[in-house]
Amino acid sequence: MKPPLTELPIRVADSGFYRGFAKDVAVTAKVIVGALILWAIAFPEHAAAILGAFNAFILASFNYWYVYVTAFFFLLCVGLALLPASGRLKLGREGDRPEFSNFSWFSMMFGAGIGVGMLTFATAEPMYHFAKNPSTIMGLTEGSTAGNVREAYVWSFTHWGIAAWSAYAIVGLALAYFCYRRGLPLTIRSALTPLFGRAMSGPLGHAVDIFAVVATVLGVSQTLGFGSEQFVSGLWRIGVGDWLYTVAADGTKSTSAMGIVVSLAVIMGLSTLSALSGVGKGIKWLSNLNMVLSLFLLLFFVALGSTWFGLTTLFVGVFDYLASMPGNLFAVWVEDGTETGDALAAWQRGWTIFYWAWWIAFAPFVGLFLARISKGRTVREFVLGAIIIPAFMCFVWFAIVGGTAIDLELSGVAQGAIAEAGQADQLFAMLGVILNGPLAYLLSIVVVVLLLTFLVTTADSAVLIINTIAAAGDEGPKSRPHIVFWGTALALVVGGLIMAGGLGAIQMAMVIGALPFSLVMVLMGLALIKAIWRDSLRMRQGLVASEVVLTAAE
Repeated sequence: MKPPLTELPIRVADSGFYRGFAKDVAVTAKVIVGALILWAIAFPEHAAAILGAFNAFILASFNYWYVYVTAFFFLLCVGLALLPASGRLKLGREGDRPEFSNFSWFSMMFGAGIGVGMLTFATAEPMYHFAKNPSTIMGLTEGSTAGNVREAYVWSFTHWGIAAWSAYAIVGLALAYFCYRRGLPLTIRSALTPLFGRAMSGPLGHAVDIFAVVATVLGVSQTLGFGSEQFVSGLWRIGVGDWLYTVAADGTKSTSAMGIVVSLAVIMGLSTLSALSGVGKGIKWLSNLNMVLSLFLLLFFVALGSTWFGLTTLFVGVFDYLASMPGNLFAVWVEDGTETGDALAAWQRGWTIFYWAWWIAFAPFVGLFLARISKGRTVREFVLGAIIIPAFMCFVWFAIVGGTAIDLELSGVAQGAIAEAGQADQLFAMLGVILNGPLAYLLSIVVVVLLLTFLVTTADSAVLIINTIAAAGDEGPKSRPHIVFWGTALALVVGGLIMAGGLGAIQMAMVIGALPFSLVMVLMGLALIKAIWRDSLRMRQGLVASEVVLTAAE
């Protein structure tokens, strides 16, 4: 058998401003992102119209694609973990041991992966599906009633469950495998070498890494957009000032331009400082702080929330989710000219397809970050840590926190205070219902701090990962101007797109950017299958690949 490819030379600049960077990737990605920023800020109406047209086309034409590729990622990850031949393979050399403790490993993975979105959607999503979901559209259940709680959690768990986390895992697993077992650079293109070989050193590889950088910028911008609005809501709740919002003539309240600027300045300023300190210091410390504050907040809801209702919802919801997974994982609704069919298709585009695009757009960032912190772990351990445990944590949060909100509305205690609040404000509204006066104020401060640390962790991790991709997988220290550039660029992308068309504009851009990278991810999965199969044949013959011995972990 031919030995596997263990060297992938990527040309990087050896002097000047871009020393250590692959200029083709770094410069092109900066030009694309810079053009998007200028377009959104200089021509907001034109940008919103074009993005809207492309977004509608993709959601209508590629709905099958997004559903089926997500199912493929899930089945592949589970299969590789369950098969003994692949599950016990170590992501590294035989003597490699994990760099981080299990607690720090999981904290960094969770904080970078979805901590911000969880704070926003743990309350908002169950509440939305409690009012409307496919069952209410088809007339099987009635919205905002006790009979609709189970259906609300089927879809909440579907969008945040093991299939969703598989998008992160497939990228992280492929990169860790080829970097730590083959000795290839820790960058996206390395995962495609079994299919394209040394061609990944040239323009084809540059294109793959550019797609990854652009998808990362748009995916992280979506998360920062949601998080910054909730951060502004929290600041308003703790009395920072009414200038954070503007009120339209019809009474509609929206985040002011100054509120957006201040929130992004705080978030990106702190994240840039953290990124300059590296993974082992700022990001690790912030991630551990995130986990401690998250557990504190969760314990608060266990102690003072609707605990029995939440626990019942958790166990019943997990059962319903697992039972419905085979159908929901492959279900695609298309417009058929009927009121019900068109409504189902519109609902799926707005929720499931949007979520699968969001997870895919976030995958190059989180996947590479997972690979970066997972050296020395087995394939089975990686899949368990990157899929099962985070998904279960999301289930617990959604059941306890979201379940408390639903129970307060069902019992009449909330009297619509939670349901009528905006998405970004529902968590704070619920705290106001549960607590009174100073206690509600103090806990709101805790949530604001937790939200800020989650946002900073997400943003600084993204900046480091973008620079790692642009530097051909070099994880070493990066020039400060490049870190500052990407921190500023993320802030401007979020601010520019919000001003062009609100969070909807970020969502449109993210769905568009996720499409080409979804194809890259499918190819990564196929390449991983090929590599593991051929390496298993080499193991039987006692062959080695360069310095990395192809043996299973003990």
